Amino acid sequence: MTEPLASDEDGSAALEFIVVGLLMLVPLVYLVITLGMVQEQTLGAEAAARHTARVIGQAPDAATAAASAEAVLDNVIREYGMDADDVSVDMTCVGAAGACPEPGATVVVTVSARVSLPFVPPVFGLDEIASIPIQAQAAQKVSRLWGSGE
Repeated sequence: MTEPLASDEDGSAALEFIVVGLLMLVPLVYLVITLGMVQEQTLGAEAAARHTARVIGQAPDAATAAASAEAVLDNVIREYGMDADDVSVDMTCVGAAGACPEPGATVVVTVSARVSLPFVPPVFGLDEIASIPIQAQAAQKVSRLWGSGE
């Protein structure tokens, strides 16, 4: 009887497992990190829009509404770790004939932001190109008695 020839592949399964495992694990970890960052910023934009619209709708007058909205927005940006330079806020009033906000109108606050992908260097504007835009919108009805001092 002849003996089987020695195989050249002895012990290569462990090496293949490590290489293929790393090749699959690194993109998976990057995806999890990226999705976590996008989720955090999305929740932050949604909270900023909702709370800003709410304090504007519940404020007694325009000066208090502006001050409260600015304070809430700054707090939410800080709480969610958002970049204040990448956050923009737009306020419109539905059903308002004059200045916004006004009694009986619906305040619509839109918060837009950009999430930069992790590990993308700010070289040649790559961080701007490799970013994900997010947007959140919230509406709040303003009382008919708003600004009347009651």
